[in-house]
Amino acid sequence: MSKQISKIYHAAIYVRLSKEDGDVSTSAKAESNSISNQKDFIRNFLADKKDIRIVKEYVDDGYSGSNFDRPSFQTMMEDIKRGVIDCVVVKDLSRFGREYIDSGRYIERLFPALGVRFIAINDNYDSVTGKSQGDEIIIPFKNLINDAYCRDISIKIRSHLDVKRKNGEYIGAFVPYGYEKSDDDKHKLVIDTYAAGIVKEIFRLKLHGMSQDAIATQLNDEGVLAPMEYKQSTGSGYQTGFLQNEKSVWSSVTVRRILENEIYIGNLVQGKRTTPNHKVKQEVVKPESDWIRIEKNHEPIISDRDYEIVQRLLGMDTRISPDSDVVYNLSGIAVCADCGSPMTRKITTAGDKKYAYYICSNHKLTKQCSQHSISVSLLEDTVLEMLKLHIKNVMNLEEILDYIGTIPFQQLDVKSLEARKQKKLEEVEKCKRLKTSLYEDMKDGILTKEEYLELHEAYLKKAKEGEEIIRQIERDIALILEEKDDKHLWMNYFTEYKDIKELTRDVVVKLICEVRVSENKEVEIVFDFDDCYKQLLESVEKLGYQVDKEPGGQLNISRREAV
Repeated sequence: MSKQISKIYHAAIYVRLSKEDGDVSTSAKAESNSISNQKDFIRNFLADKKDIRIVKEYVDDGYSGSNFDRPSFQTMMEDIKRGVIDCVVVKDLSRFGREYIDSGRYIERLFPALGVRFIAINDNYDSVTGKSQGDEIIIPFKNLINDAYCRDISIKIRSHLDVKRKNGEYIGAFVPYGYEKSDDDKHKLVIDTYAAGIVKEIFRLKLHGMSQDAIATQLNDEGVLAPMEYKQSTGSGYQTGFLQNEKSVWSSVTVRRILENEIYIGNLVQGKRTTPNHKVKQEVVKPESDWIRIEKNHEPIISDRDYEIVQRLLGMDTRISPDSDVVYNLSGIAVCADCGSPMTRKITTAGDKKYAYYICSNHKLTKQCSQHSISVSLLEDTVLEMLKLHIKNVMNLEEILDYIGTIPFQQLDVKSLEARKQKKLEEVEKCKRLKTSLYEDMKDGILTKEEYLELHEAYLKKAKEGEEIIRQIERDIALILEEKDDKHLWMNYFTEYKDIKELTRDVVVKLICEVRVSENKEVEIVFDFDDCYKQLLESVEKLGYQVDKEPGGQLNISRREAV
């Protein structure tokens, strides 16, 4: 007599495959777990099951089993709730999911509550046949093993990616604008000639005084494709969550991101974001100290010097002139000598004439400082003349440097470091002597045991710090003796403008840090590399040269007579 079928189940075949969670770590396993093989395996199993009819197949290809936020799985759950499906068949529990808690919740609670039969073929589990005592232990245990396996794979992948980052390998899916992946090595960045040209133009315009908004407007007017549009035009399939319009265009935010990105000076910074663990996919920003930064990892597009200046400009509170797209020559550079507030440019009209002048912004806002009023023309003329004089003085120093050579300067630096090293050696020896004498003081009752331990730790720490400083000094000495003739490269930044005729924004931001204006219209300029300039003057004097400053500010350098 044939067996009577009491109920027909409407089955869903569910298959899943993920490359990220280690499911295909070997070629044999990859074939076994392939989507097609999973389907065939389940169909063959159900071929002689008269009480089960296959209704639909659900495939999540490329989704991790560490969570259930998978499109086909969610569609299957909707069909279950609508009554279309009342049986779920999987190859094994790991194909269903690798998350211990949620897997158990579906198998133990949700499916029984919805009247859903669950079958895991390789695990010999069928919820309709009833649970044995072994199932009560084995099924949760297998889910726990799958969860642990997923966690282990996640840790290995994170560790592997960190190794790649530390080796300077680029692991992002899409490269920053201006670069492309090398044809020979997808983890190596090479310059994209066209896009790199746009990056250079963006930095050039910023150095010449244009705002980010004005740069974006100019690029849009010239028909330059925005980064997203450009990447899509090259067939990269790039997508972003920042897109607000149907077509991506240049914006001030996009321009600023490029200006702030140190990848353009050859530095590769990765590992800025992470997820708490393999179960939580919400990204969090890591502390900057945990970022992986590899300096000079690839060919730069922008020089270190230009990048440094642009970062300084981005930190300034500058104003755009009403009838222009560029900032004023001294915006953000001119400050009140007394309160340090930025000088504000104003225009007054007298008859048919307009007069431009600077005043202290603190005075304008609060009246807590005096005006420090000075005409724009007077200030810019004064700055230009002082800059010309400084350039001339630098050129005089350069001539002396060429005459003397770099060896004497190296010897001076080494001598200074040797003196520091000797002093630090004496401090370390003193700490060691005091540390040794502490024990005798404790034995003699001069110190308690607690005082002994506290002082012993303090002297030990100070000695270790001193020894580290000594090692750093020795490294500095070695660098000085090995260094090429580029210590005074900063002088070239000034001598490049030896024929300067007018003051421009480009010159100002490259050579001047600050222009201080006093109430009596006196002007003081803090030039870039001012510390290098003063140090070089001191070194020249130590080498037997007399440095005198004439009434106009020009340096007069002469050989000091031997006594």
